[in-house]
Amino acid sequence: MKSTRHSSVRFFFFVGVVIFITFAIISVEARKHHNNRHKPHKHLKDKGSNGHKAPDPATNIPGPAPAPLPHYGSYPANSTIFDVLSFGAKGDGVSDDSKALLAAWKAACQVSGATVEIPAEFKFLIKPIILQGPCMPHIVLEIDGILLSPPRVGAWPKSSLFQWINFKWVHDFTIQGTGKVDGQGSEWWSPSEVYYIQKKFKHNPDMKPTALRFYDSHNITVRDIEIVNSPQCHLKFDSSSGIKVDNITINSPEISPNTDGIHLQNTKDVEIQHSNIGCGDDCVSIQTGCSNIHVHHINCGPGHGISVGGLGKDKSVACVSDIVVEKISLQNTLSGVRIKTWQGGIGSVKNVTFSNIEVSDVKYPVIIDQFYCDKKTCKNQTEAVAISGVKYDSIKGSYTVQPIHLACSNDAPCTGVDLIDIQLKPSSSGYGGFRQALCWNSYGKSQAPLVPSSIDYCLRTESGSVKGTARSRHEHIC
Repeated sequence: MKSTRHSSVRFFFFVGVVIFITFAIISVEARKHHNNRHKPHKHLKDKGSNGHKAPDPATNIPGPAPAPLPHYGSYPANSTIFDVLSFGAKGDGVSDDSKALLAAWKAACQVSGATVEIPAEFKFLIKPIILQGPCMPHIVLEIDGILLSPPRVGAWPKSSLFQWINFKWVHDFTIQGTGKVDGQGSEWWSPSEVYYIQKKFKHNPDMKPTALRFYDSHNITVRDIEIVNSPQCHLKFDSSSGIKVDNITINSPEISPNTDGIHLQNTKDVEIQHSNIGCGDDCVSIQTGCSNIHVHHINCGPGHGISVGGLGKDKSVACVSDIVVEKISLQNTLSGVRIKTWQGGIGSVKNVTFSNIEVSDVKYPVIIDQFYCDKKTCKNQTEAVAISGVKYDSIKGSYTVQPIHLACSNDAPCTGVDLIDIQLKPSSSGYGGFRQALCWNSYGKSQAPLVPSSIDYCLRTESGSVKGTARSRHEHIC
């Protein structure tokens, strides 16, 4: 009897323990479920293309919409659009947005096919900046808004007087868009600023920034944008190749000094087409080291025309070859199509064609000047850059000073000059020049129709000795 009673006690104790443990487990699970209902989901994270963490769109975790991206420097890992506003730019035209542009550039540089976006309806003040490669291929700078340079001369650091936005070592790169690059250069052109610039920077006042400059860059396209009011050159290519410029507009006042539209130096394989250029200097300037250049369908004016040179300054070596300039319209310009070299230079210019050129009220439509001088006087020197194989074909329109001016060196006369279908008449308004063509030490041939008739007997007939004189000192240099 006693044994039975002890067994009953043990049974009820065991049942009690089981019930207690079961209740405890249920309570813990209930609390965990309650907490999970009120806890936000943890999103998986990954590194963005710029090094900051960004949500991974592939996770598809249900729940509330994700928070907006941080305002500075964060992008989804698979993004190819890098808007400068998302990198801290204000876009008010007053705040310095240089760091934001540089941050967007560095992020995009790591992504093939990326676009740096300058959005429309915003103005971005950018101080002198270097956008440097090498980058992944097919990067695009989309300019739909307005880029502004510092408007005050005193705001420019002394170390950045050569260029405003400088692209270095970029390949397979495009600038495009509906926006504007504004150099705000009026202070740089003012005579009252010349003394200030000399005093502060202790340099020649001709040292002024270029708006957009490419250095050692290849396979570059610039299209559709507008570049205005650069302190000096608007668009420059230096030591580059594979350049295409299409459908751009360049504009600065006629009184803005040295504001070349497009400037080429040590650059080859270039096509410039379907663009409107008006400035205070050459619409297109082709300098030493250039070859295989094709310029066509350009409206030029105001300005100084389409120029090869000046070449050979300070007795330097100049080599230019294989240039085609065609289907050009020039209005109210200093010159039409010209080659200009300094006395004392060495090297050569050869295989140049100017064809289908229309001029209206141009002072000197056709020029070769081997006595180029941008001062009141220059020292006479015997050496000269040799010029050969130059064709002027179908040059038509009106002039205000002189139809043709070919002034070549006694030491290195111009050879292989062709004048074909030249029809130039005095302008009906403001004419006060010479009706006679000038050809000095110029050898070649002419072909009708020729107006004025003096062009027909302007050039001298070539001989073997003349060709030898022109080439002997220069054929081994270039």
